[in-house]
Amino acid sequence: MRSKFTRGRTIALALPAVVGLALAGCSGAGGGGGGGGGGEAKSINVLMVGNPQMVDIQKLTADSFTKDTGIKVNYTVLPENELRDKVTQDVATGAGQYDVATVGAYEVPIWAKNDWLHELGSYADADTSFDKADLLKPMVQSLSGEDGKLYGLPFYGESSFLMYRKDIFASKGITMPERPTWQQVADMAAKVDGAAPGMKGICLRGLPGWGELGAALTTVVNTFGGTWFTKDWQAQVNSPEFKEATNFYVNLVKAHGEPGASQAGFTECLNAMSQSKVAMWYDATSAAGSLEDPSVSKVAGKVGYVFAPVVKTKTSGWLWTWAWVMPKTTKKADDASKFMLWASSKGYEQLAGQKLGWSRVPAGKRASTYEIPEYKKAAAAFGAMTLNSIQEVDPTNPGVQPRPTVGIQFVDIPEFQDLGTKVTQDVAAAIAGRGTVDEALAKGQKLAEDVAGKQK
Repeated sequence: MRSKFTRGRTIALALPAVVGLALAGCSGAGGGGGGGGGGEAKSINVLMVGNPQMVDIQKLTADSFTKDTGIKVNYTVLPENELRDKVTQDVATGAGQYDVATVGAYEVPIWAKNDWLHELGSYADADTSFDKADLLKPMVQSLSGEDGKLYGLPFYGESSFLMYRKDIFASKGITMPERPTWQQVADMAAKVDGAAPGMKGICLRGLPGWGELGAALTTVVNTFGGTWFTKDWQAQVNSPEFKEATNFYVNLVKAHGEPGASQAGFTECLNAMSQSKVAMWYDATSAAGSLEDPSVSKVAGKVGYVFAPVVKTKTSGWLWTWAWVMPKTTKKADDASKFMLWASSKGYEQLAGQKLGWSRVPAGKRASTYEIPEYKKAAAAFGAMTLNSIQEVDPTNPGVQPRPTVGIQFVDIPEFQDLGTKVTQDVAAAIAGRGTVDEALAKGQKLAEDVAGKQK
């Protein structure tokens, strides 16, 4: 979910049974090709989302994994939208092009239920050096099926938190609480708006998509006391709490947010924050590494990190992981499992840190990462806050009422990406001044009622 994380866009698929799920967040895969049919005996095909951590592993594979195992890795890297479309069709139809793919916490339980994935817990247990017990519990839970088995190995993980310019706040005499409320954030955004030439008070995602605007907005809805559905599948999109949260979010970003907010997602906000165009940013914990890299960020060393803002809940951060999965269509399960175990191992983190720099370690998945001296130094500004944010969240109980499924910033059903994307399209229109929140949520309620009817 970078938050890199689930950025949802609606994808048109020809297969009706796949439509809702194809819009799942992130990626998945079939097996085969270099990992399924002909091709080299010692090669596998891996489909990945084009995030920085995935670019890094491409650089390190040949001289490490391939050199040690003799297994060549053929990578296909795609933007999230293209990845979702390609991988979901591949897995759902059993086309079998890929042996390994990166997917997220949204897809894994659904795909496991559909019997599309190999379970991976047995591979992890058999490799004593992998140390499965070291994986952070929230990540393991999010990548497990209803049967309790592990179906994905996390590559990196994240929650969300609030990032702010320490120097700007100091110049205004403002003290940022470690656990701010959203009202405090709104008040501070007004005070720091314009603190530097061209600087806005805050960046919040406004780009349509269940995993773009939808991810951030849903955490706000949760802490304002709202939910998409009650435990017994009553749609709540136009409830007072959902409406209050959405109006708050829209009004805040319209008053003190980044220019062109209705087209700003994770990437745009990262650029705005790193280029000193905004004083605050609420988003993925995984963004911190980029903000603290002086080669790409003008604000390295100037950013503070605090817990996700709250209203009625103790915490409100999200939970996401990009993870490796193995489709059942692969004919190279042993080689694929060796790659996944390597890519999610302690050894890979050491390799990435030593070769690329410790801020580049794909963190957020292992407790031991936060005890590595070099990483602790590189992540001194944000490491502990990231770990605490991940460990505090509860995907089974993220709000003030019981939920029908797991998921903090999403509802873990195949239909949600389509629902979330359509609703956020209308909310983004409200941000842009082309409609109102009430109109958007009235339409969203009808869509949610249709989805709820299928679940009851």
